[in-house]
Amino acid sequence: MLPPARRPAGAALALAALLATSLTSCATGPSAEELRERAACAVDALSAADGVAFGVDLDWEEQTVAEYADLLGEHPADVVSYAPIPWREEDRAHVLDAAKQAADAGAAQLLTLEPSDGLTAVTDEAVSDLVETLVDVTELGVPVLVRFGHEMNGSWYPWGQQPEAYVTAFRRVATAVHADVPGAAMMWAPNYGGGYPFPGRAYSYAPDSAQASALDTDGDGAVTDADDPYAPYYPGDEAVDWVGISLTHWGSSYPWGENETPEADKFAAQLTGAYDGLAGDETAVPDFYREYAERRNRPLAIPSTAALVTGDDDEAGQEIRRVWREQVFSEETRQDFPLLRLVNWFEWERFEPEADAIVHWAALADEEERRLFRADVPEWVSFGGGGDGCR
Repeated sequence: MLPPARRPAGAALALAALLATSLTSCATGPSAEELRERAACAVDALSAADGVAFGVDLDWEEQTVAEYADLLGEHPADVVSYAPIPWREEDRAHVLDAAKQAADAGAAQLLTLEPSDGLTAVTDEAVSDLVETLVDVTELGVPVLVRFGHEMNGSWYPWGQQPEAYVTAFRRVATAVHADVPGAAMMWAPNYGGGYPFPGRAYSYAPDSAQASALDTDGDGAVTDADDPYAPYYPGDEAVDWVGISLTHWGSSYPWGENETPEADKFAAQLTGAYDGLAGDETAVPDFYREYAERRNRPLAIPSTAALVTGDDDEAGQEIRRVWREQVFSEETRQDFPLLRLVNWFEWERFEPEADAIVHWAALADEEERRLFRADVPEWVSFGGGGDGCR
């Protein structure tokens, strides 16, 4: 998934609104220290919960969290927001506005940090600014999952395919967050490894470079689909609290853009490195669940998922979405992946260059889709609203 920069609605008023909230809290509600403790409790509760929490990757320019919750009929368990690192004051305002909306919904914030100026720009000063803002977020009682440099194994972001620099930057952020923000946790989240090393993109590794040497995990002198798409980028257990992976149904085979129903068990097969289907044999991809969730005893998130639907064929779109969500929320998923804690739906309608079309990723775009979606989500999926035992 290649998301553009997101900006929460109403961000221009964020700082004033947050100041008013802070003053009100001082007079009538919990103290800042109590709210930080609440956030620390909630971030632990989210990782230890029994079952899967449901959240949203929202188009902030089109929808507020409250508007989304009205359509869903539930508060999301978390909301995804995006920010560059280092950031400007206006970026800080966007983060705080998203946090305020999360607080109102009783939700966590999954803050995705994008080092768009390069990994060397993730300096101590930039990290200090981040920590200061994270403390402010937790003083709203909001727990934060910090997803640094997502999809770093891809070749479509400026921080992509630079394993050594990425690990160094991730550890720098993690050290500061762990030391100073008990209400926050660090998430490491690559892209699914099918198609790796994703050649021909803007940020592909440079041949004959130090990156190429580090990426050649089988030592055959070339970076190919036989090399491990995850391990070179892993920052180490001491830095990682959560693991995540981007898993999206783009269709059955390249070129993407056709409305194609997901193959049986595709979600589980890709998560475990067992996929061998219409897109090709991808069984060289490691079992992400076993290696990074089970073996390391880390909670697993699917930070963003959805199924590609283009055009105006409502029946085809409904079938594609139904099959994908039934896989994501199947009883087999619950039984086979007990460390799966969080699934976020990509609630966007936007042009995708890979498909050369407007893609209708959103699950709640119209009343019929909302009815079908709500009917398919099982009872063991949890939502937000403050029911974490920490309020």
